[in-house]
Amino acid sequence: MFIKDVYAISPQKTIDSSFENGDFQLHTSGKMEAIEPNYLEFIPAGQLRRMGKAVRMGIGAGLPLIQRNPNLEGIIIGTANGGLEDCVKFLNQIVEYEEGVLTPTNFVQSTPNAVAGQLAVISANRGYNSTHVNGSLAFENALIDALLVLEKRSADASLLVGAVEEISSYNYNIEKLQGHYKTEIIDNSQLLHSNSPGSICGEGATMFVLSNDSSNALAEIVDVAQISFPSEDDLIIVVHQLLQKHHLQMEDIDILVQGINGDNRTKHWYSNLKKEFNKAEITSFKEYCGEYKTASAFGLFYALQKLKKQEDKMNDSATHVLIHNHFDGKKHGFILLKK
Repeated sequence: MFIKDVYAISPQKTIDSSFENGDFQLHTSGKMEAIEPNYLEFIPAGQLRRMGKAVRMGIGAGLPLIQRNPNLEGIIIGTANGGLEDCVKFLNQIVEYEEGVLTPTNFVQSTPNAVAGQLAVISANRGYNSTHVNGSLAFENALIDALLVLEKRSADASLLVGAVEEISSYNYNIEKLQGHYKTEIIDNSQLLHSNSPGSICGEGATMFVLSNDSSNALAEIVDVAQISFPSEDDLIIVVHQLLQKHHLQMEDIDILVQGINGDNRTKHWYSNLKKEFNKAEITSFKEYCGEYKTASAFGLFYALQKLKKQEDKMNDSATHVLIHNHFDGKKHGFILLKK
């Protein structure tokens, strides 16, 4: 499965070439909110006015790819919360209006599949359409779904696959009470050096065009693996099995991309695993996007940026990248890339 195109809306300036050229956006409020494009360039004002933020970001990241790749055979989205802000608004209206006449817009956008559905409606795409709501493994499940779909399709078949998450006041407050986010305010440049519980909340939408066709591909997604509630030994076994399946060893990994998030309670998952990779360049991505349940989609985008910069250095030899991410230390996902 090959990555042919990508578009990201994130807390960094990924909507143009600024991030690629080294621009780093500092966030000091405790929330890393997305830097959004001018949606009016591709979304009619009447539709845009009715869109919640998650739907707006998902449409804004997906439509440019659909316009550049018009013959997509399906749309697959991963999201943990979907448009939670609109969902809570709709539930509150049920109480407020005593189950009377409710605003249809909030209902339509309250379901997690609103992004995939509206992308299909706007682009008149009648192909396979699916949304995975698997918490912090939602994006990994979307990728596995794409692998299975493309196995049954023609040699040039392609899909739009991505993930979207918004910072809503509801999920932010609940997750902060659960201890996922820091109580003290630090900026994202300090995130990797902090030694306290929690991380910084982030959001974004990252979309990819995935295809069976290898021509002009940015990289190949070789495989995806996941495990829930592992021991540290279990985690290493899963990585060995993933690599051995594709006739690789630990020393064959050139870049290890980790979702280090500044939480001193769970960083041992990353520090213990990276000891297994003596020859790999170790890097991380959550200082750029913040912590959210489908941040691994941004991790894949970041890995593509790293591969692009490494391309000249590595000559013509294959470059292998392993992405490892978890949200709370309970569910771990791995994405194996090859250039």
